[in-house]
Amino acid sequence: MTYGDWLKAQLGCKVQKISLNAGFSCPNRDGKVGRGGCTYCNNQTFNPSYCETHKTVTQQLEEGKAFFARKYPDMKYLAYFQAYTNTYGDVQHCIDLYEEALRVPDVVGIVIATRPDCMPPALLDYLTQLNRRTFLVVEYGVESANDETLRWINRGHTWQQSVDAITATAERGIRVGAHVILGFPTENHDELMRQARLIGSLPLTTLKLHQLQIIKGTHMARAYEAQPWHMPDVEEYIALVKDYVAQLPTTILLERFVSSSPAHLLIAPKWGLKNHEFTDLLRKHGFEGV
Repeated sequence: MTYGDWLKAQLGCKVQKISLNAGFSCPNRDGKVGRGGCTYCNNQTFNPSYCETHKTVTQQLEEGKAFFARKYPDMKYLAYFQAYTNTYGDVQHCIDLYEEALRVPDVVGIVIATRPDCMPPALLDYLTQLNRRTFLVVEYGVESANDETLRWINRGHTWQQSVDAITATAERGIRVGAHVILGFPTENHDELMRQARLIGSLPLTTLKLHQLQIIKGTHMARAYEAQPWHMPDVEEYIALVKDYVAQLPTTILLERFVSSSPAHLLIAPKWGLKNHEFTDLLRKHGFEGV
């Protein structure tokens, strides 16, 4: 089953995520756990033009709806709290933003992207109740199962914190997603297969994979330009994804396999493929249900 088919089965209609920038910060930027953020991170790579923090959540959702409704007038929507850490800050402020999103017509659920070290018990209690009245996914940025890599990218949390957060959230009956990045130079093929088995042991509903990208203006870009390392080409990455997925249980729904950063920000790898084009290549290489 594809991710789109799964969403339709869950909600009974065709749905589209609308990305939001709700003005959250990150404990890896403001000094709580670190400064400077993750070495690969540049949030400009995934924020649509309507995601501007001077706009309210309602304004961003209405602009996103207008964009998609031109082509799909009967579409329903998920409010995707995507930029930075969307459970970080005053708990009541977080709740108010989620509730604002759910009051927007045709919004039938929310997806909340966050870090595994940023799920306070009081907010998890609220999300447990929210999950009983609307569609909800909490998506944790895991990135790696290797603590050496997590230190190298200045991530600011450990693998065990990812395990604990995912487990605690799933135990509340909440759908849990995870996000990992494949291709860090600190991780060889054997290490990534070990990671896949660890990821597969977690109570996940969905999983996002994507390739490491070197983005202009990041700490990683400066390190790469000073001493470049090998970046997989498309065929190498397809082979890696096939091996990785083979280690996972079929119960985990694969939401995506690549990320497409704006060309003017991307240093490497320059494949020129969107997510759906890469998925088509996977099908040609024998993948089913993607």
